[in-house]
Amino acid sequence: MDADRTTIAEFDAELIRRYDLAGPRYTSYPTAPQFTEAFETDSYLHQVQISNGDPVPKPISLYLHLPFCTNPCFYCGCTRIITRDRQRGSDYLQLMAREIELQARLYDQDRQVKQLHLGGGSPNFHRPEELGELVDTLAKHFRFAPADRREFGIEIDPRMTTPEDLSELAALGFNRVSMGIQDFDSPVQKAINRIQSAEATLGLIDKAKALGFRSINVDLIYGLPKQTLAGFGATLDAVIGARPGRIATYSYAHLPSRFKAQRQIRDEDLPSSEAKLALLQLCVDRLQAAGYVYIGMDHFALPDDELALALANGSLQRNFQGYSTHAQCDLIGLGMSAIGSVGDAYVQNQRLLPLWQQRIENGQLPVDRGIVLSADDHIRRAAIGAIMCQGRLDFSQFGLRHGICVDEYFAADLKRLIPLAEDGLLSIHSDGIEVSPRGRFLLRPIAMCFDAYLHRTERPVASEEKPRYSRVI
Repeated sequence: MDADRTTIAEFDAELIRRYDLAGPRYTSYPTAPQFTEAFETDSYLHQVQISNGDPVPKPISLYLHLPFCTNPCFYCGCTRIITRDRQRGSDYLQLMAREIELQARLYDQDRQVKQLHLGGGSPNFHRPEELGELVDTLAKHFRFAPADRREFGIEIDPRMTTPEDLSELAALGFNRVSMGIQDFDSPVQKAINRIQSAEATLGLIDKAKALGFRSINVDLIYGLPKQTLAGFGATLDAVIGARPGRIATYSYAHLPSRFKAQRQIRDEDLPSSEAKLALLQLCVDRLQAAGYVYIGMDHFALPDDELALALANGSLQRNFQGYSTHAQCDLIGLGMSAIGSVGDAYVQNQRLLPLWQQRIENGQLPVDRGIVLSADDHIRRAAIGAIMCQGRLDFSQFGLRHGICVDEYFAADLKRLIPLAEDGLLSIHSDGIEVSPRGRFLLRPIAMCFDAYLHRTERPVASEEKPRYSRVI
């Protein structure tokens, strides 16, 4: 496919409306509902051993889950703990230091940490000096790559961040920052319990630029209560004016049965499906007109951003942190509920704080569940990744790489694609499949055709509850 076509995305409201289904976001394959508690610590240790045995030392990515927030945002579906007790945060970091030591001793010291990401929650619930001690602990037990070859990112809550805090984070080595905005419109902020100054937030973007942060990302959400085209349009204009390198525009998934805080949102305050689609179209039109490239799955980036460059040259990857240029790393998850990807397996920590804490205090890895990928999982993960990241699947190259005849191996999957091709989401030809500009907003339904777990006659559910996914739009 012509590389230039990967940057083209056409918004077709009728097509998007027709394919607004529930489905996985494919930050992993198999997806989290397939993780099983039959995957135990020994399974993880075996995967680490295999990975350490690679002839060329594989780089490491670290994800640290810091779950604390001072107040609940009603829309949030993240694993977080609401508290104003700073001591709880300090106690958590002490336990995390012990977990870091437990994990680090498993990995060969010639393996470099090229990526670090602090997520949550609100990682800057913790004071910069506490985060500095955390980074020092990581540096003590892991080998960091040289400063110019590593990516250290942190999610921050702008409501509790000062320009001085950003300066301290930069001094600690953080070179990427992501901040939540959602919407600056006052009625929306009141409805979601997140009052946030536009002036202060935009000032932080300017400060991060002045400090030389390599990447600045902001998060917006469409489909929130009380949201209007006029109010959200003003937010978009303000954000575009600040010119962050990346903008994520997430769809609000209203699942009050799963997320208690969402029960504070009244159904009658939510935009209709038509209004929500119009909000999405407003995002697409404004951002693309402003020069942002549609990366895929809600993400936009300026043409000179690493994600846009990776999209154009075919090196874009996808992992638990979304789109990435570092998916070749083994990912170690630290903290309650954190997910890692090591060797041929995905592994998740205990999801409840007391259980995670108990394991750490007993000197044990807090493994809760996971899955070892089968040969079929590897092949399908690669196919889904090609669709989500490159927008195409080259039959000849893919077949050679995986030792299969693509037409035969994916016969049922290609048959499922035919109706989507007839609707113009993609084209199927003798050499492969190619997502159309109109199909680029519907990558999830296309990828779902290759998901063996979705198409089993009897789908086993590995977790204690049936898998439930957000809708595409």
